[in-house]
Amino acid sequence: MKTSARNRLPGKVTSVKIEGLMAQIELQVGDNHIVALISAEAARELGLKVGDKATALMKATSVMVVKE
Repeated sequence: MKTSARNRLPGKVTSVKIEGLMAQIELQVGDNHIVALISAEAARELGLKVGDKATALMKATSVMVVKE
């Protein structure tokens, strides 16, 4: 697979929750925890399950979360 996304974080699936049209996928990436919301259809097509190796690809104009 080729992609233009340069922000790639390989990890392991720790949770898959499918509800209605959406799925919440959680990945453990080193010491970090990533949560992705994808379509339920995509989650089913990928066959994601806990323990699978997966890579989070990020391509966004802006990602901001701040708390002091």
